[in-house]
Amino acid sequence: MPVKAATSMDIELRHLRAFSSVARHRSFSRAAEELLITQPALSRTIAQLENRLNVLLLDRSSRHVELTEPGARFLEHAERVLAALDDALAAVRHSGSLRLGFSWLLPDPWAQRTFSRFEEDTGASVGLTRTDDPVRALRQRTVDIALVRGDTEVPAGMRTVRLYDEPRVAVCSDRSDLARFTRLDWADVPYWALVVNTVSGTTGPWSWPDGRRPERVIETANYDEWLETVAAGRGIGIVPEVAERRAQHPALRFIPLTNAPPSPLRLVHLPDTQRTLIRRFLDAALRSAAE
Repeated sequence: MPVKAATSMDIELRHLRAFSSVARHRSFSRAAEELLITQPALSRTIAQLENRLNVLLLDRSSRHVELTEPGARFLEHAERVLAALDDALAAVRHSGSLRLGFSWLLPDPWAQRTFSRFEEDTGASVGLTRTDDPVRALRQRTVDIALVRGDTEVPAGMRTVRLYDEPRVAVCSDRSDLARFTRLDWADVPYWALVVNTVSGTTGPWSWPDGRRPERVIETANYDEWLETVAAGRGIGIVPEVAERRAQHPALRFIPLTNAPPSPLRLVHLPDTQRTLIRRFLDAALRSAAE
């Protein structure tokens, strides 16, 4: 039976992008990270491409992935197709926008560096949406990507990229006994009434093991409520140190916190939304985080 030749309708852009990424990285794992897909999914995509072309494009027998002779020839053509597509997208990119959801105080200078990089590289803009629950906004698709602080669990189906860890600091009312302290140890925090932002806060009873958690907890539902509750002297708070630089409240005092675990800063997104812009935004975000 004669072998059926592949037609242009058989080959999709995802096949070309997957092949180009593996060829550039000489690695399935690094290409999967770049493409924001799993390594098995990437392997299946490459296998589909080879089956439809009826040719072996990649030699997987050596320690590193290598191009076969047909693979090298095909790569030249594939990259020209992808470059032409990128040129076409660039022509309309000025109208593109990526919506970033955040709950309070964007981290600096990371945010400014990331936005500048992304907008310069893509021509698209970053739209900012302040919301008490960025993950919920992401689920409702009112934002494209969410900035999340702390160790909150992310729903299944969402993907997470960890940027870096933010140091924590204690904060209290200027009328609190803690205001006289020069520092506070993490182990001593549970002895104080703790004000918690239950929706987007980074510190709460869950931050300590059972038996060592704060006995007095005052719950609030957003950053502003948390801030004013601490300022009113209802209890103390624990927050990433960005708040010390940015929260201009005359009734607050910030106290250095020793031996506190860091607070992770993450970006969360859905795998089927704005793939190209999100990939470019993540690249800019990670470059800024490394500086």
